[in-house]
Amino acid sequence: MAARLRLPYFSWASIVPILAIIVLALAWGKSLPEFAIVVVTLLLAGAVLAAVHHAEVVAHRVGEPFGSLVLAVAVTVIEVALIVTLMIAGAGAAETLARDTVFAAVIITINGIMGLSIVAGTRRGSAVSFNAEGTGAALATVATLTTLGLVLPTFTTSRPGPVFSPPQLAFAAITSLALYLLFVALQTGRHRDYFLPVGAEGAVIDDQHAVPPSTVAALGSLGLLVVALIAVVGDAKLVSPAVERIVIAAGLPVSVVGVVIAMLILLPETLAAVRAAQRGRMQISLNLAFGSAMASIGLTIPTIAVVSIWLPVPLHLGLGATHIVLFALTCVVAVLTVLPGRATLLQAGVHLALLAAYLFLAISP
Repeated sequence: MAARLRLPYFSWASIVPILAIIVLALAWGKSLPEFAIVVVTLLLAGAVLAAVHHAEVVAHRVGEPFGSLVLAVAVTVIEVALIVTLMIAGAGAAETLARDTVFAAVIITINGIMGLSIVAGTRRGSAVSFNAEGTGAALATVATLTTLGLVLPTFTTSRPGPVFSPPQLAFAAITSLALYLLFVALQTGRHRDYFLPVGAEGAVIDDQHAVPPSTVAALGSLGLLVVALIAVVGDAKLVSPAVERIVIAAGLPVSVVGVVIAMLILLPETLAAVRAAQRGRMQISLNLAFGSAMASIGLTIPTIAVVSIWLPVPLHLGLGATHIVLFALTCVVAVLTVLPGRATLLQAGVHLALLAAYLFLAISP
């Protein structure tokens, strides 16, 4: 009995996030030697794996699609906090930090997470199945939020440059938050069945055969999930100066640093989505992918709209021509992937090719 009581509290998934937080507190604001950077990087990787583990425990307890929302919203809230902190501090390229981070999240989730999930899912058969109605609604919401928040500022004329005027920014913020909240309400309420896993014939899969964890265990995992996510974001910030030095030494654009950090922050969702696809739960993978992109925009734009009152730099939200073309192509390809309700390895290859193009153009603009 004692052994069974000790296991949940002294497993690696419980210890690693706490160690990562302790190291984060000790190293915060200090210049780290190479050995310390290696330690922080290892703890960062461990915190990512722990976050995935605890997210799955919570998801099993609350069921879908609530489980997918837990990880997506938790990561996004901490990501937004990191963005706002760096912008208030006036970090390098602070005026474009929110735009670059949010757009990276959109491209990585739609092309990267969805593409990798399809690859993982097709190992079980020639195609993966999902609910086209729910996934299509999520894709439409992501496309609308991205266009309102990141594309329109490039073409508005009230202010010079790719920026919103205060009334325009307020409109975009209110619309983004309202649309995101409406989607979440419908996803977890009236249209919940559209976001549940489906089988090859399109029938909803019943996951009730597995005994869910107790409420105490689920609450413990929820707390450790938050700790692990804070460790992921904080440790990623600690290693970012080393990454920046490497990027500058290699002669690459400084914006590459933001892409690398965004990929590190999205690792928990990526691993959780791939593992769900491997178990034949492709809909959960898509819930994570589109939910993450949606939460990133729907929470970031309203937050920075408020914080911009105190920001020491102008807020550049508008995308450049290259990124607008990539986003438009991503939307077209995603629509063609989602509409049939089934996807094969070919669709995965197209999405991963778009992700590769984005990463390559970030390195060589």
